[in-house]
Amino acid sequence: MKRKTGVFIFTFLVVLFSQPVLAEEKKADNLPWEKFSLHLGAFISNISSDLRFGSGIGVDVNVEDLLGMDADTSVFRIDGAWRFTRNRRHRLDFSWYALRRDGNTQIGQDFTIEDPEDGSEVTIPAGTQVNSHFNLDIYKIAYSYSFFQDNRFDLALSLGVFVMPIEFGFNATGLVTERVDESITAPLPVVGFRGDFALTPKWFLRMGTEIFYLEIEQFKGSIYNGKAAVEYKPWKHVGFGLGVETFRVNIEANGEDYPGIDFKGEVEFNYIGAQLYTKIFF
Repeated sequence: MKRKTGVFIFTFLVVLFSQPVLAEEKKADNLPWEKFSLHLGAFISNISSDLRFGSGIGVDVNVEDLLGMDADTSVFRIDGAWRFTRNRRHRLDFSWYALRRDGNTQIGQDFTIEDPEDGSEVTIPAGTQVNSHFNLDIYKIAYSYSFFQDNRFDLALSLGVFVMPIEFGFNATGLVTERVDESITAPLPVVGFRGDFALTPKWFLRMGTEIFYLEIEQFKGSIYNGKAAVEYKPWKHVGFGLGVETFRVNIEANGEDYPGIDFKGEVEFNYIGAQLYTKIFF
């Protein structure tokens, strides 16, 4: 008798406490927030980037003005999101795109760098022919939790990381001969806020911002990322979007005090861009 009573109480408690969970899951199935989405499209940006080699001797080099690199780029970009729980409050986001640029110009002014090999001061005089490249891949993954969610609003806090392999180099010939190649991989964590708004059953507004600042020993890093997009979903699993994004990152290092950083100097990279994409969602 006691055993039957125990089984009855256990069953009753399971049913009692599962009701809110089942109700929330059923409610989530009727909300407009897709479980999985993939964005494929073009990203057009205007870039400004400055570099300094060395721990104080070198001067800042604007790669667009001094080295003749294009400020405007157009690249392929992929973004995605996955709500991995039934209530759709827990979400993973990921992004990848690559910005690759080359320059070939006769520089119009002197600039000074610190030689990465021996730390000596090297001056590249005006009139020197310089071939250069600046490559940057941007990978991002982030987790967010929706603290408020209904059929019109989805508001969330996020925690993520940007991983950015950066390659820069130049080959100076003519008045002097000098070659420099540097590569760093900068993993920078970020915290952020995300808001999705259902304007109508087919029109959506997406907004988000992420920030980071850290200063440790001889390393200083900061990042800001802000974006907004309007999406139109005319079909059940396919839609289109148009977004704008601003991105700023600054890394200043004089050693190996931060993971992935074995670099003396400073990198500052800024862009503002527009993204046009096709969205596949379920």
